[in-house]
Amino acid sequence: MPDDEISSLASSFDAYAETLSGTVGLAYVPVGGERVVALGEWRGGVAWSTSKVPVAIAALRAAPDAAKDLVTAAITWSDNAASEELWSLLGAPADAGAAVEAVLREAGDHRTRVQSRRVRPEYTPFGQTEWSLTQQALFAAHLPHIETGSDVLALMRALVPEHQWGLARFPGAATKAGWGPDARGAHMVRQLGVIPNGDGWTAVTVGADPESGGFEEGIALLDKLYEWVRGHLEQLPAGR
Repeated sequence: MPDDEISSLASSFDAYAETLSGTVGLAYVPVGGERVVALGEWRGGVAWSTSKVPVAIAALRAAPDAAKDLVTAAITWSDNAASEELWSLLGAPADAGAAVEAVLREAGDHRTRVQSRRVRPEYTPFGQTEWSLTQQALFAAHLPHIETGSDVLALMRALVPEHQWGLARFPGAATKAGWGPDARGAHMVRQLGVIPNGDGWTAVTVGADPESGGFEEGIALLDKLYEWVRGHLEQLPAGR
């Protein structure tokens, strides 16, 4: 993708972001590609439920029969208890973290360190992993090419209706969102997606910190980011 086209998209996104009530960001890369482009000020943070994607893949590999129904619940309606059970299938916390990290490495994310300690007692350990938009986009771009990745992508295309916002509004898109409050109670909302684009696919990750700190306002921001992506999708690189 030529640098002038990247600059044009960045300028468009920055102008659009200024109209929104919060801090937003986006990263994109063609499926199978390595060159990630990040736009906006929001560059990453706690993974929240987006981390269930690599956890599900690791568990399906380790214990496919035990994991199958749990993965469906963890992905399609983001069941936290199911994801905790998937994590437990991977062994002791350190072993589980290593197994999930191995999935990230295989899928092109060579930087992210999976949180295996329960640093916030009320939340999953892996959900508190710090995951940048760029590394998450690389991971999403290689999901179709790794073992059990296609199984999880199929579930990401079958979300319950109440989770079909943001990038999930694209017909045929495979997405998983994550959200939660910081220590002050302000919510962050993020999402990863593999989106049909012409004859190929584009991996897109988005994130937002709404000014109000409210979850519903975060969803509204991701809907706005969907609208920007929809308007520029033909300009984004696609791969297979």
